[in-house]
Amino acid sequence: MEENKTHEVNFESRINLNPLLENINNIKREISSVIVGQEKMIDQLLVAILSNGHVLLEGVPGVAKTITAKLVAKTLNIDFSRIQFTPDLMPSDILGTSVFDLKKSEFEFKKGPVFSNLVLIDEINRAPAKTQAALFEVMEERQITIDGHQFTLNAPFLVIATQNPVEQEGTYRLPEAQLDRFLFKISIDYPKLEEEIAIIQREHSLQDNNKLQNIKSILTASDIIEYQKLVKQVIVEPHLIEYIAKIVTNTRENAFIYLGASPRASIAILNAAKGFAAIKGRDFVTPEDIKEATIPVLQHRIIVTPEREMEGITSAEVIKQIIESVEIPR
Repeated sequence: MEENKTHEVNFESRINLNPLLENINNIKREISSVIVGQEKMIDQLLVAILSNGHVLLEGVPGVAKTITAKLVAKTLNIDFSRIQFTPDLMPSDILGTSVFDLKKSEFEFKKGPVFSNLVLIDEINRAPAKTQAALFEVMEERQITIDGHQFTLNAPFLVIATQNPVEQEGTYRLPEAQLDRFLFKISIDYPKLEEEIAIIQREHSLQDNNKLQNIKSILTASDIIEYQKLVKQVIVEPHLIEYIAKIVTNTRENAFIYLGASPRASIAILNAAKGFAAIKGRDFVTPEDIKEATIPVLQHRIIVTPEREMEGITSAEVIKQIIESVEIPR
């Protein structure tokens, strides 16, 4: 009996997640004072931040994609910049450009808006391929190479991008290599009837007040870096690592899938599952955390075969079938 007691104490003190949990709940409270519902999306955004991953938000106009990203930024005491992607946007407009200084008779690099901690890219699929490609290095390696000079971005560095899946005129589809840079693709649905009523009532009661003005900053840049390191320490049992590998391998062997997920997706599920465990106050991953991470991690990384796509089968539906078919480890 005494031995079990000691074992429990050690188990509970492995990683102290209490400060993290308290701050996450405070952030949720601040966001929910403006946004009605969308708890799942907010959880996924917070997990992405803790997992040091970028997010692609997809949804029709008016479902609070941009406002949520701005709200998250407001709860974090870090540098924030917003870039509106348009068809005439050039790579130098986001990365920066070298300008000739007449006084010094030399070129000086003027940093672009991507030099920030949290970058919101509105309608990422509006910009042409060369501008999208300019984000490859910065998203993957958190650095930029211009004119032979390398610039390292300050940590944390996170990109939240939005795109509209319906309006396709004047848009440029993101290539698979670009999509793979995003930890999550979060699909946002319309609110339920009760939520819609609450949204209208809240907007009516606001009158002329700015809905973002009372939002408090909860975390600093150093807090985020510390929590990201803490989340990395969350325990994952070997049989759960095997469970992740089986799910990802299944995407490469599935008859419904034309292009399966890469090992980068396996690592993304691992890191995201640790994040989901952490925001629930646990220092160990469960199969449920892995399931919760799998759809947002995989749905933009796999391509459904044209035949199944014509039948209206989505990547999320195929992933659900795969999760159900892979045996949960005991």
